[in-house]
Amino acid sequence: MLVLGIESSCDETGLALYDSEQGLVGHALHSQIELHAEYGGVVPELASRDHIRYLIPLLQQVLAETGKNKSEIEGVAYTAGPGLIGALMSGAAFGRSLAWSLAVPAVEVHHMEGHLLAPMLQDNAPAFPFVALLVSGGHTLLAYVKGIGRYEILGQSLDDAAGEAFDKTAKLLGLGYPGGPALAALALQGSAGRYRFPRPMVDRPGLDFSFSGLKTFALNTMQKTARENTDDGRLTQQDKADISLAFEQAVADTLKIKCRRALQQQNCKILVIAGGVGANRHLRQVLAEMTAQIDAELFYPDIEFCTDNGAMIAQVGCFRLMAGETQPLEIAARARWSMQDLTAV
Repeated sequence: MLVLGIESSCDETGLALYDSEQGLVGHALHSQIELHAEYGGVVPELASRDHIRYLIPLLQQVLAETGKNKSEIEGVAYTAGPGLIGALMSGAAFGRSLAWSLAVPAVEVHHMEGHLLAPMLQDNAPAFPFVALLVSGGHTLLAYVKGIGRYEILGQSLDDAAGEAFDKTAKLLGLGYPGGPALAALALQGSAGRYRFPRPMVDRPGLDFSFSGLKTFALNTMQKTARENTDDGRLTQQDKADISLAFEQAVADTLKIKCRRALQQQNCKILVIAGGVGANRHLRQVLAEMTAQIDAELFYPDIEFCTDNGAMIAQVGCFRLMAGETQPLEIAARARWSMQDLTAV
């Protein structure tokens, strides 16, 4: 079964073709980073309009690059939530209408389910069950994945997601947009040991997260450092690099501690990391060292499939369409959508 996947939950438009026998056939992605950069964050109305502008050209690109014809598409999957409602509606309306015009079934896909199962796009895919860390700009959670649609939420952020904390701290440091990658790049120039940030909520039981305090700690550290720079009262580039490194280490260590706790709690030896922050090199190194210490396996998707993309939506859509799921003609989208409301297949 050849399935077209459409992702439009935020600021990236992704389309992909996934075959039930061959796997991923091809994909295309348009990022809105340049569009939103001057505003320092995503502007929902502009995001929705840009999705509409690129959906058809990206479909034409994917078909041309894969040598497929539109008539060969046997199902359409689109992100229905969670996300920005206008952006979601752009992709959902396009996807459902296309499926109707082709007389093929359509299915709605949960954005976070797409991320959780993205490592299954790899040749070396993890086997169920596994513990998954989904860590991105909008979500940070630990889940026990027993199968497709069978998810037990073990813990999640009570305030800012890890990626959100990265972006906010980067903005305090005066870095570019998107802030997370800019902070990670600057951290490479940092000197370890100059600052130590707290590891929030690791001294109490449970698997929930809290990252908003790290942003405040970073702000206080910046202000204190600036006051101590008696020459001009400003942060030097090295100050910013050292603070970035300390912040990155604190987030990575916190995630590592909670992941190890989750693996032990579930008596599981497989850890999956997914989401945009999963592309962070320091986090990958820390988790690789931790899993090696406890004789566990670590899986993550290719870098291009960590951030939002159509391939992960096409894959999950194929799984669900093959199981008999379909979406009626009604076009639905949800800004909020619990993963525990999903049906197992």
